[in-house]
Order: sequence, then structure tokens, then C-alpha cells
Amino acid sequence: MDPFTERTPRVVSAVKLLRGAERKKAGRFLAEGANSVTAALATGRVEELFFTDEAGARYGELIAGATAAGVRVSPITERAARSLSDTVTPPGLVAVCGLLDVPLGQALDGSPRLLAVPVSVSEPGNAGTVIRVADAVGADAAILAGDSVDPHNGKCVRSSAGSVFHLPIARERDVALVLEQITAAGVQILATAADGEVDLDDADELLARPTAWLFGNEAHGLDPAIAAVADHRVRIPIHGRAESLNLATAAAICLYASARVQHRQDRPTT
Repeated sequence: MDPFTERTPRVVSAVKLLRGAERKKAGRFLAEGANSVTAALATGRVEELFFTDEAGARYGELIAGATAAGVRVSPITERAARSLSDTVTPPGLVAVCGLLDVPLGQALDGSPRLLAVPVSVSEPGNAGTVIRVADAVGADAAILAGDSVDPHNGKCVRSSAGSVFHLPIARERDVALVLEQITAAGVQILATAADGEVDLDDADELLARPTAWLFGNEAHGLDPAIAAVADHRVRIPIHGRAESLNLATAAAICLYASARVQHRQDRPTT
């Protein structure tokens, strides 16, 4: 079978998925690179897998597994791979996948204990990193609230290193609705705030409870009006001379702190 070129209709259709409007219309998105494709295959979301000769030699076992699972596997030229990628150095391995976000109610099913809630996060790399951290600490879901980036954006998917496929991800533009439904699910809401009344170092009793962490926009932080609705505002103590922490770092610290306390609580006592 000759490799598909950038003019092959199936490649042309896949290239359109680099645009958010086309992703929504088609109900599909692209995942590229071994981490993302492996995770996508494990969750049964891959509809077609494109690969270059070089990628075929490097990821032969992965491609054989996709073929055995009944996935349509298609060789492509290097030029076609470049057209399917929004990176400078395409990995030559691209999967067409079904969209993965779920309704807000589904993300809150099953008595969640830990939720990551980025609010109006516009930088896809940050959104992907927060999703990756949430996955790493065992959070139950990530909820992108307000005017947030599409989790199917290529940079977001890559930054998550496959984690977008590992935990439920919901999107809801109505922040008030998100907060209302989180509270209705029996989950307390904690907001990160430089002037918070609770110090993270002293918050273990709070962190033991089911918790949703609100994280604000990269440039402006969390809207004070939204922070005011939270059950508590928590500050991360900074002992050195750094003025502040970026979004992804703050999220990692807070989510890990909650996971540490909750997992310690789960351990059997002797």
C-alpha cells in the first residue's frame, strides 16, 4: 500500500481537525506522539492511526497492536505528517480519536473526593499540565470552567502526556452552574488566593474532605467574585523570594496536598 499524501481525502479530512470548529462538527480530534496514542488505544478511542515509515520502524509493536484491535492503520508521507501536526518536529504518529469530554453531571457522579477546576484557563499547555497533575494524584475528574481552552487542542493533549484519556474531563462555560453542582455533589470548594484566610500548611483537616480546587487564569488569577463563593480561600506559603507561582505549579502543590491527606486517611491503622 502506497503511503497517503497530504492530498489524500482521509488526510485532508483529518487535517481539518486541527481547528476547534471542525473538531466540534466532526466529533473527532487528533492525538499525536507515542504517549497520547498509546493512551488513546488503551481506552478504545482511536478510529484511524496514521504513521510515517520512520514511526513505523520505531513504534512497530504499537502499530501492530492497533491493527490487531481493528483500528484502521494508514501509512503516510513525511509531508502528510507535517500537515497533520502543529509542532515543529512532528512525531509521524497521529491518531484520529472520538471526542472525550463528558457532561458535567457525569464528571460529578460517584461521590468524587478530589476535583481539579481550572477557571477561564486560556493557555493549552497549562490546561494539559493541570490535567496531567490531576491524573497523577488520582483526582476523580477535571472540570474546565468558564471560557477555557478546548482540551482537544493539540498542545493541551500533548502537555497532558496521555492523561486526557485517563480521567473524566468536563467543560462548562457557566461558572456559577459548576460551583452549584459541585456543592450539590457534597464537595467543598477551595480557591487558591494569595491573601487566603487559610494557610495550606495548616489545612490538613480541610483537605481530608471531598474537595474541588479552583485555579484561576494565567494572567489575572481567579476572579475575586468567584473566589468569594468558595467555602475557603487557601494561600500557598512562599518561604523564598519568589513573588508568586504559576498556574501549573500552584495546581500541582494544592492537588498533591489534598491527595496526600486523603490517601493517608485511607491507610488502615494498626
